[in-house]
Amino acid sequence: MENLNRAIVFLIDGLHWQAPEKLHMPVLNKLIGQGTYINKSWMIVPHHPTVGDYGKLHTSSFPNPVLQEGNLFINPKNRMLQEMFGEKPTAFITNTLAYQSVSRGFNTIIQNPDITDDAVLSKSLEVIESRNPIYLRIHLQTPGNEGRYLSYTTTNKPYYRNIWGEGSPYVRAIENADVLLGRLVDHLQLIGEWEKTLLIVSSDQGQSVQGWHPMIEEDSSITPLLFVGPGIAKGRTLPYFEHTDLSPTIAWLMGVEAAFGSGGSGKIIQEVSENLSAENFSHPQYIRQINSQINEYNTLRAHIILAGNVDPYYSSLISYLENELLTPEPFYHQDRFTEWYKAGDTAHLIEANGKILKLMCEELKKFEALNKDGHI
Repeated sequence: MENLNRAIVFLIDGLHWQAPEKLHMPVLNKLIGQGTYINKSWMIVPHHPTVGDYGKLHTSSFPNPVLQEGNLFINPKNRMLQEMFGEKPTAFITNTLAYQSVSRGFNTIIQNPDITDDAVLSKSLEVIESRNPIYLRIHLQTPGNEGRYLSYTTTNKPYYRNIWGEGSPYVRAIENADVLLGRLVDHLQLIGEWEKTLLIVSSDQGQSVQGWHPMIEEDSSITPLLFVGPGIAKGRTLPYFEHTDLSPTIAWLMGVEAAFGSGGSGKIIQEVSENLSAENFSHPQYIRQINSQINEYNTLRAHIILAGNVDPYYSSLISYLENELLTPEPFYHQDRFTEWYKAGDTAHLIEANGKILKLMCEELKKFEALNKDGHI
């Protein structure tokens, strides 16, 4: 779009989708009225594998490479969003080392776990002034850390397994992030750059009310998302978005060539533009389906393992499924993340997963029927 000097992605780690309505976040809520807002943007279920092929490639959880590559089929050869701006300056500033593997291609990188969120914002303002990046990712890690700590706090705390509880450090961190967002907006206005900046506010993952992001819980995989800036529709809400769509949409808005061509790529959501109506907006909702399939698979797999304690066949069934002896393709679960590209495209991946889930359900029904009849 014309009149855009930069895109800033402001990530509040572990931002619960209800935080803007439940907490004191006046800055974000004011900006929501000035832009296009998605209450629940979906990302692939958060997972932190430290072994296997994924662990060799990435230092952060699933959603981060997916977000930066705009692609469910992550691959070292995929270009990340920051690499699509050519020689123009880009920057990534955060207070953790977790995102080293997705920082490839940024010109300026500050990843210091010893600084506060306030210091991250201060350094970001310095970089805006000194290096004028066309794309800047600011990632405030403290809210996510506090959510994680809260998940195993002691029972004597009023916020035990409740991020909204009295005195919750998670709440303090989120509300401070809103203050820092206000500082960013004020600075851009002061230097005359607010009207030339595309601002995206979101998170790389959601948050459970009990803390952190357990795979089985839907809240872990959804987070708010806001677009605001020149050419962005004001006061618009969209019912659905996927974090795979974020990088392609930013690239489109910034007028750079979108290199998101594989079958796992997200889509450009043009309905964030004020020049297009959102009346007929629709989305295939791939990530929502895949997350549901992964959770169902893990549950069924656990039941089959337990059935194996009664009938050894069911122990073998797990091996048959894992080694593709009963099906032409495996179930594309979280531990096969680097193999998802073999599905060809996301729609087929969902179809292949569905067939295996059906087979697993049928086998468990047989077990339950035999067990009920006393044959086992």
